[in-house]
Amino acid sequence: MENFKMKPVKKKKTTKEIVYDQIKNAILTGMIPKHEMLTETSLAETLETSRTPIREAVSELLKEGLLVHIPRKGFKVREITESEKDQIIFLRRSIEAEGLRNLASVVSIEQIKLLREIVNNQEEAMKENNRIKYIELDQFFHRKILEFANQNLLEQILKEVYNLTRLIGHTALMKEGRMGEVIREHKEIIDALEAHDASKAKELMIGHLEKTWDTVRSVENN
Repeated sequence: MENFKMKPVKKKKTTKEIVYDQIKNAILTGMIPKHEMLTETSLAETLETSRTPIREAVSELLKEGLLVHIPRKGFKVREITESEKDQIIFLRRSIEAEGLRNLASVVSIEQIKLLREIVNNQEEAMKENNRIKYIELDQFFHRKILEFANQNLLEQILKEVYNLTRLIGHTALMKEGRMGEVIREHKEIIDALEAHDASKAKELMIGHLEKTWDTVRSVENN
């Protein structure tokens, strides 16, 4: 079979998957105003499709916490309060610092290689200005650290928190140069892990998270 040089068959996306991607992209890039009320009918008309794939896509986005249901009115993009933002940064600082503390002394060459590969792919997404892929790779990077550290419960908590983080993550990316800064910060964290320096890795991660939050606030206040 090796001599045939066959290529894997690429699975075509269903209408529901296309609709899901379109709505999710609009949410994460801020194209949908915070107070905009959405309905299955209005989305179906905008995307020129039937209501069935809209209903299925919206159901997933509700589960992810990116949309909220407003009884008798429709749906709207989830808004993150200032209190929730403070709680998110507290949880992420605590969870991810603990992950690095556990991982630094046991991280393998293969794990370091995979983390660098994720960041390289993130860099490619930045060059393509693909924010959705960039943010998804960012989540993958942070979750992999906890997975490698065998912090499975913390990884699950981070996954739930990250769904909320994504709603404000695109705001930070609006600042010119921030996407490149994130990549450099990720690389520095990997370097500290490779050196088995838990203290340095934790310091870099906390600085990375706090800088992102400071960027979000500065963009929102302008």
